[in-house]
Amino acid sequence: MATVPRRVRATAAAMDLLRRLRGQHGPLMLHQSGGCCDGSAPMCYPAGEFVVGDRDVLLGLLDLRLRADELPTTEPEPDDCAPVWISGPQFAAWQHTQLILDVVPGRGSGFSLESPEGFRFLSRGRVFDNPELVALAGIEPVTGAGWERGERPAASSEAQVVAEAADACPVPGRSL
Repeated sequence: MATVPRRVRATAAAMDLLRRLRGQHGPLMLHQSGGCCDGSAPMCYPAGEFVVGDRDVLLGLLDLRLRADELPTTEPEPDDCAPVWISGPQFAAWQHTQLILDVVPGRGSGFSLESPEGFRFLSRGRVFDNPELVALAGIEPVTGAGWERGERPAASSEAQVVAEAADACPVPGRSL
């Protein structure tokens, strides 16, 4: 059976910014916006500041201890993880896509913690290939209601952090 792919990965730069924000604001969470205010940008909040709905879907837990291509050797403490959520309807439309959290220069939304830092989070996407879709088909995603019941996402042996976005979602026709 194919390795279960992660539904969310992050670039090294995004993880660096998340670690800096955690140092300033404490534990974090992210929500992939569904189109209000700042378009479809990922929004970063102090943990618990955004109300997760029962039907929101957990894309994954970003382990802030990890660097590019590292795999965890121990379970992270809860404060070392930044859950990444998406609304249920948006997940239904994008469930075939791996989200890569990246960061670019610029000013994001006033609601997201990185706004005053001179950077903004950006979602990039890569369509899962057929073996990955098969591996994901038998795994029910964790919803907000499931999270409250103690459900957690399936483990993956795929590295969570990539050096650059192109490492996870190469641009067709462009050689690296």
